[in-house]
Amino acid sequence: MPLAASESEPGRLNALLARTGLRGLDQELSNRFETYLGLILRWNARTNLTAIRDEEGILSRHFVESIICAHAIPPGTRALLDFGSGAGFPGIPIALCRPEISVTLAESQSKKAAFLWEAVRTLSLDASVHAARAETLSVRFDCVTMRAVDQMSKAVFAARRLVSLGGSLVLMTTGSESDSLKGEVGPEFSWNPTIRLPHTEDRLIEVGLRNS
Repeated sequence: MPLAASESEPGRLNALLARTGLRGLDQELSNRFETYLGLILRWNARTNLTAIRDEEGILSRHFVESIICAHAIPPGTRALLDFGSGAGFPGIPIALCRPEISVTLAESQSKKAAFLWEAVRTLSLDASVHAARAETLSVRFDCVTMRAVDQMSKAVFAARRLVSLGGSLVLMTTGSESDSLKGEVGPEFSWNPTIRLPHTEDRLIEVGLRNS
């Protein structure tokens, strides 16, 4: 059943989270997500940040799924790379929900990188923007996240070298490509049980731990 159109964005987001069994956000965090939504809608009017352009879709697909991803990031993670961040998913929700994590948003498209800088500034995030291809980075991270990256099978092969020993690679993917992506990553990673995203038959999260 769709949510009431008159319901505020924070109320709608918390209602969607409740349907997945997650606790709602507090007022301050809800307001920051509402600010983030407003930024996406304004920028999407003049540049193609995301193919999902309606508020309901952004809340249910981008926000809720990224918040679930934030909960899946292993404890102890301090430095995280969002590889091919686009409009900031899942990196910005992770930075909002897990403020103990320093997030790097890697995005090579200049307009999207400019949006990310504006989002980081407006939301006062502990995050930085790497306005180039993630593959050009020479440092390693406790965690690398990937979602809807172009040429995902090639990108995941490059992403694995950016994960520190004992760190994690978190893939927001689909059941149809999950096994092939794990094959590209190789035997250096062991995989936690699959997290299936709500209200979908195919979308899921895979968390791989680097053990060698």
